[in-house]
Amino acid sequence: MQRREFLLGASMAALLNACGQPAGFSSKPPLPPGTLTEPARLLGHRLRQKDFPAPTETRRVAVVIAGGGIGGLSASWRLQHAGCDDFLLLEMESSVGGNSRAGSNAVAPYPLGAHYLPLPPPEARAVRRLLRELNVLKPDGQYDEAYLCHAPQERLYRDGYWHDGLLPSLGLGASERAEHARFHDQIAELRSTRDHAGRRPFALPMALSSREAAWRATDRSNFRDWLLQNGYTSPALHWLADYACRDDYGTRAAETSAWAGLHYFSCREGEGQVLTTPGGNAWLTDGLKQGLKQGMEGTRSAQLQADAVLWRVTETRHQVACDVYLAAENRSIRILARELIWAAPLFLIPHVFVPPRPEWLAALAGIEYAPWVVVNLTLSAPPETRAGVPLAWDNVLYDSPALGYVVATHQQLRYAPAPTVITWYRALHEESVRSPATPLLQMDRAAWAEAALRDLERAHPEIRQTATRIDVHRHAHAMIRPRPGSLWDGRREVFTRNHGRVRFAHADVSGFSLFEEANHRGVLAAERTLTRLGVSFNTFL
Repeated sequence: MQRREFLLGASMAALLNACGQPAGFSSKPPLPPGTLTEPARLLGHRLRQKDFPAPTETRRVAVVIAGGGIGGLSASWRLQHAGCDDFLLLEMESSVGGNSRAGSNAVAPYPLGAHYLPLPPPEARAVRRLLRELNVLKPDGQYDEAYLCHAPQERLYRDGYWHDGLLPSLGLGASERAEHARFHDQIAELRSTRDHAGRRPFALPMALSSREAAWRATDRSNFRDWLLQNGYTSPALHWLADYACRDDYGTRAAETSAWAGLHYFSCREGEGQVLTTPGGNAWLTDGLKQGLKQGMEGTRSAQLQADAVLWRVTETRHQVACDVYLAAENRSIRILARELIWAAPLFLIPHVFVPPRPEWLAALAGIEYAPWVVVNLTLSAPPETRAGVPLAWDNVLYDSPALGYVVATHQQLRYAPAPTVITWYRALHEESVRSPATPLLQMDRAAWAEAALRDLERAHPEIRQTATRIDVHRHAHAMIRPRPGSLWDGRREVFTRNHGRVRFAHADVSGFSLFEEANHRGVLAAERTLTRLGVSFNTFL
């Protein structure tokens, strides 16, 4: 047996055991059909090989935006608002949206990644502007009820019972309940706290957070230790902290910056209300890309090119040369731009820029990314509830290595059971992705389908009989990890500055992957680009 096969087998065995794999083998119905998809892995890996054909054509454009995730789309959205249409957004995938894309079938659309947007705080001015444009945030400050998550929003499965919310409501002693109340009060106090400059300790976007040393010092420890140092020992509270860090950061609380952990709980308002649709956050992607013209129709008409790999960037005093591989045509072109907005993940920089600046490489040292797996299960009937709170939008299993599932049809007003799609999430917190594929990411569709079923059937024994299709989507580099000391050590600040003709617009610049952060970075990069182009504008920020 080869070493890789051994590791893969061991990883699979451990995962299935964690999800309730019984000893031995038992008869069970065959797996339903489905697909295994992942971001453009083969095209992305060619960046290391540098085997692209030489450019055979040269084109010119004022601005190139590299990356069609939320950062890149936000940059293009901002440029359009300022009347700057001479730009080209390049996306390696066949569709834009990054982690906010969706799939669909005859039953419903369903998310392939991000599936909700919490109500944005006042500091997230660009996000609030976008929501007003989409008529989701009304002039009176109210939100469209079609997008507000319907009740029940979330529930927790523990000891055979579904509890309301993500903290158990039964089986806790008085001291543990008191500890939960104290934590809630402390978080409420953090939300209302302002420093001498009027800043929140933990703001969203994070760049607007307090600069006082006492708050930033929390970045040097991990969130689990912070809880213990502050007298929080409740197993349920520690589970919630761990779940929150795995959910937003793909990392356990013991390996997450305490600043990031506190930010998760205290940066937003609205008592946990969220905006969602059957397709997750794809509606936000659709809103940002409205009006973009696709295809290479000419230097001043096309604004979006999908299936395009920016494989070499060379900056000179007067322009940026971008060599781009067009996968559908199997050829490369050279685009000469006045400005470049880099909205792709930061880890790609060493593989594209010639040469990459030494300060960029120094800032990238030690950066890690969390891999994710998203499994969409099409069911002939909704999951059954045997005890406790009925089916919610977000459904979490207390002792699971996974993050539970959301229900795509939850926002529909139904009066009778009908087919649905549930989306099961697994952040591979035990894995670290820098360059090679990890054992768990090498698991095939059948293995991941089995892992999801094993996890879910503890709460829903009927799940195998009702599953009619199982589609698996893998994200090898889903999100940057906010390790202790990584957020405010100053290294990544290099990406917040102007670098000649290059600006950075990915959420990686913030140190964690949130829609609000990507939107802020994209808008900021676009406004700095507009300044360099001599375009007048009123800031969105």
